Amino acid sequence: MPKSAKYLLIGSTETYSGKSATVLGLSHQLQKKGLDIAYGKPLGNCLSTSDGTVIDEDVQFITLSLNLSANRIVPTMLALDETSVQKRLRGEDKTDYRQSLVEQYLQVPRGDLVLLEAPGDLTEGYLFDLSLLQVAEVLDAAVLLVSRYDSLLSVESILSARERVGDRLLGVVINDVPTVHLETVSNSVRPFLEQQGIPVMAVLPKNDLLRSVSVGELVKQLKAEVLCRSDRLDLMVESLAIGAMNVNAAVKYFRKRRNMAVVTGGDRVEIQQAALETSTQCLILTGQLPPPQFILSRAEELEIPILSVDLDTLTTVEIVDRTFGQVRVHEPIKVECIRQLMSENFDVNRLLSKLGLTPVTV
Repeated sequence: MPKSAKYLLIGSTETYSGKSATVLGLSHQLQKKGLDIAYGKPLGNCLSTSDGTVIDEDVQFITLSLNLSANRIVPTMLALDETSVQKRLRGEDKTDYRQSLVEQYLQVPRGDLVLLEAPGDLTEGYLFDLSLLQVAEVLDAAVLLVSRYDSLLSVESILSARERVGDRLLGVVINDVPTVHLETVSNSVRPFLEQQGIPVMAVLPKNDLLRSVSVGELVKQLKAEVLCRSDRLDLMVESLAIGAMNVNAAVKYFRKRRNMAVVTGGDRVEIQQAALETSTQCLILTGQLPPPQFILSRAEELEIPILSVDLDTLTTVEIVDRTFGQVRVHEPIKVECIRQLMSENFDVNRLLSKLGLTPVTV
């Protein structure tokens, strides 16, 4: 009988807290320690399907980034969407997902450690017996929680989660801490949680690059037309600026920002000009008015894409804002950044000893 792998579920108290990023950074460290790891996401949500099998885009990306072989990828049980929920509610989907987990996870040997990315929060997937706690119970998995730092009150959601997760909670990662709060988190929050018996495995500083989105992603979300430099959609946007003021105010405002997307009217030529001369990664023009030729030529020269959208400014800004709030880690530059952040801040040896695993390479 092959020795069975241990299971570690990486969950969070709210969506978009940084679970995929944690998986990417942690897996890299574990691989460097010589551990044979597998990865999966029991409940998928970011989906593309080919030949009827459920493929989650995060799983595809992480599999490639970690260079995992096919037998080290754990299958996604279900795509969580409107259709799957309807089927369950109508009684058309009678699948016993607990049994499926046993058959597809526990009865297949998968190396030393299986890292599983849990659903968005602690309740998602409950309807299918695939919530974090339900999966942890079936697989006898330990749980690592990722918590995005909002304020000192972030400790409340961690304490509340511990109450629910109980002894399975191996530790927490406090993510996205603004630089000005790092000292407070290290000197107050961390010791407080440790006293409560909650190991803090990492405090990760906020990172603009990880919160950034590519120009290509903005094109997709805004259904924009690319007027020039469609070869530079890989540029990363870290902030959003709205060019609605007079040009002198705009220039001062733009100079304080870096790697921004500037949203302005197609008729605001002087604002477009000011934006091109500052740290702009793309111009987003509203109102379907084409810019004059000299703006296009200058943008070509500076390698700054110009996008045209058939939307008003407010709607454009809302869509861009939402895109920033749902950032994924699917860019190689972000993977590099995550690996560095995690190797500097995550206590991988403490995690291994809590899991009862021994590093192969020191």
